[in-house]
Amino acid sequence: MTFDQTWLDREVDGRSRASLAARELEYRTVPADSDAFEGWLHAVARGFQDGESSPEQLAAARRRNAARRLTGVYDAGGALPAVAVGTVASWPSELTVPGGAVPAGAISAVTVAQTHRRRGIARALLEGELRTIAAAGCPVAMLTVTESTLYGRYGFAAAADAATLDIDTRRVRWSGPRPEGRVDFVDRTAARDLVVALHERVRRHTPGDIALPPGHDDRFTGTDSDAKDGGDVRCVRYCDVAGEVRGILTYRISAHEGDIVHGTAKVSVLLAETDDAYAALWRFVLELDLVSHVHAELRATDEPVLWMIGDWRAASVSVSDHQYLRILDVPAALGARTYGAAGRLFLRVTDPLALADGDFVLDVDGDGEATVTRTATRTDASDAIVLELSIVELSALYLGGVSVVALARAGRVSASDAAACARVLGSPVTPRLGIWY
Repeated sequence: MTFDQTWLDREVDGRSRASLAARELEYRTVPADSDAFEGWLHAVARGFQDGESSPEQLAAARRRNAARRLTGVYDAGGALPAVAVGTVASWPSELTVPGGAVPAGAISAVTVAQTHRRRGIARALLEGELRTIAAAGCPVAMLTVTESTLYGRYGFAAAADAATLDIDTRRVRWSGPRPEGRVDFVDRTAARDLVVALHERVRRHTPGDIALPPGHDDRFTGTDSDAKDGGDVRCVRYCDVAGEVRGILTYRISAHEGDIVHGTAKVSVLLAETDDAYAALWRFVLELDLVSHVHAELRATDEPVLWMIGDWRAASVSVSDHQYLRILDVPAALGARTYGAAGRLFLRVTDPLALADGDFVLDVDGDGEATVTRTATRTDASDAIVLELSIVELSALYLGGVSVVALARAGRVSASDAAACARVLGSPVTPRLGIWY
């Protein structure tokens, strides 16, 4: 997708600016090429418990953030007036949904200084960013979070979970396919370009995945100028029998302190455009010499590799929330995806920020295509299944990975026929996001 330069030029939200000004705080944008960027970056590093940046790290951070809209909150009366007390970054992106994609505003680098808690900074930043994203015409906002309890109050919900796989390779007996293509080591620069190209192709098939964020090109291959221990990254590609590159794997080896034959391979990225590429790369990493464990994060909760290792108990799987979504325009968001079954739903949606509340009718035909209309009265859809929920639950359901039945049993939604709603809103592909941003 083409980067929209106007995103960088948008002013900060007026309501949030006034709210913060009443607390004697300044709210402004921070261009990455400005002198103010160093103080903004220092605040972000402090918020995520990182150290101060070296000149090389500062320069690299400027490059990574050049295509992002950065905003900060400043306290002129503090001891460090040039260092932000609140930060956020955003950029226009694209979110894969069942059967298609939708424009989405990505949010990152959300911090508030410990010294300035309980002063409305986080609320002003996030509500302001949501209003800005909605005004830019994005039907959905999204983020990955460090603390899962913070974002529901702003309408966000976890819509795609992530699995961490720890596999004891000593118990693995490969029972998966044995593709005829070839696996080769490649240098890290070539691997970087392959990651970028393959991610763009692969992401379009998995709900929850997004366009590679600005500055992420070098994240998985240790090729950025400020990468720590970048030389430890090893890169492998898979080519099919026609010689086309269909997959890329990058990983690091963590040596065992007491026994060299019990190292751990930590997978940074495994991108596979085909089933053959997937099987070949997983088999490669699971059969590495001097390795007894493979650790892979941000995998799907239904990874096919678990059916390829012979012994399910060789793998320890843990699941956590990961991709958070927030619907801002119900008709545009729901109209962008396809659905699991035909049906007609009457949706009564509440929104704590009044950005996307209202009554809507979702009509899905036999091909899974939908039309969504706002309705003024329930009688306009007297034959529809009724689903009453907040924007939080609707955002959780959006990618098809959360069941209406589960939410109804949890008391989070009210449905006249929860099972029928689940069939309509479901998706055959489990949502997944394989990166942090």
